[in-house]
Amino acid sequence: MSTLAGKHIVLGLSGGIAAYKSAELCRALVKAGVTVQVVMTEAAEHFMTAVTLQALSGRPVYTSQWDAREGNNMAHINLSREADAIVVAPASADFMAKLLHGRADDLLSLMCLARPIDQVPLIVAPAMNREMWANPATQRNVAQLRVDGVHMLDVGQGDQACGETGDGRMLEADEILEDLEAFFTPKVLAGRQLLVTAGPTYEAIDPVRGITNLSSGKMGFAIARAAHMAGAHVTLVAGPVSLPTPRGVRRVDVRSARDMLQAVEQNVGAAQVFISTAAVADWRPATSADQKIKKDGSGQTPQLGFVENPDILATVAKSPRAQAGELFCVGFAAESHDLLAHATAKRERKGVPLLVGNIGPATFGQDDNALLLVDAQGARELPHASKQVLATQLIEDIARRLGALKA
Repeated sequence: MSTLAGKHIVLGLSGGIAAYKSAELCRALVKAGVTVQVVMTEAAEHFMTAVTLQALSGRPVYTSQWDAREGNNMAHINLSREADAIVVAPASADFMAKLLHGRADDLLSLMCLARPIDQVPLIVAPAMNREMWANPATQRNVAQLRVDGVHMLDVGQGDQACGETGDGRMLEADEILEDLEAFFTPKVLAGRQLLVTAGPTYEAIDPVRGITNLSSGKMGFAIARAAHMAGAHVTLVAGPVSLPTPRGVRRVDVRSARDMLQAVEQNVGAAQVFISTAAVADWRPATSADQKIKKDGSGQTPQLGFVENPDILATVAKSPRAQAGELFCVGFAAESHDLLAHATAKRERKGVPLLVGNIGPATFGQDDNALLLVDAQGARELPHASKQVLATQLIEDIARRLGALKA
């Protein structure tokens, strides 16, 4: 379930071609369990009809401060008092200038000015031409709005409707949705540095063949996303997967187990938490051919020898910082059977305070999972759910453990 479920958001549209993305955002918010009240400026109606937003939100759209549907004729008061947040997307350069100066000559700007500042946050998604965005006046306005307590979202980069390319595009609907989910997520890991590994490793036999496994990386990426949403600074070391990088997460791509170990060693020094989610290959070919190994027609298969890969989790868990309690290590065990017995043994063998077990064949490539949390006191199950829900639960569990360690 999304952290937005049950929220009531006023979605404001000012004038701009990016208003078409607001329709997608409205639909996504409703799908996430949000009730959405749309308020449009006169300029916004030149780009998107109120009928469209009404159909998507399931609620009448407000466009005028003189709307007679409100019994006291104070829509700007009534609508703002009901909201968990006001989200202006798109926010034009002109509308942001209005916010800065406290101008209130339409319903949307009236609402933003009249909202209870300490109860109803204002979240703004800018959208404009690249030159307008780079203009010193706009940048001054953005900086001052942040000082005033307005939560300013980033802008996107790319092709613009005017034919130019650069910064200033409104974020895509899914990006704004993710930012809103992060905004409302309790910051239980605020300021913490986390290092997460995810995905499989790939061990080359020759330039076109290799040994890998079925790990999709989805669980590790979900954990990185959940940790960022919880306020942590996250570095994600990812094996060869095609998943998009979670917003706000720093990503380091690697290929082999040795590559992953090197990346971990380079980044673990700044971390307070290390979560080893990656399904690292236990072995690699003893030698890797420089050229593709060809069949010679003899029917004989090539003889492959194997050597053991470095144990990344055990290496980090035995480090001085981990031994001193300065680095909290979490391991993962993907098993095919006897999960509790194997996970318990692995936790003791690796020397980590928390081991998370799951049945690999049942979860590789899937969007859902079930986890078993094993520590020195015993085991606790996180029942079957989406990987993102489980990731959030795991991050909350880790935050509680860190709080207990600090206490």
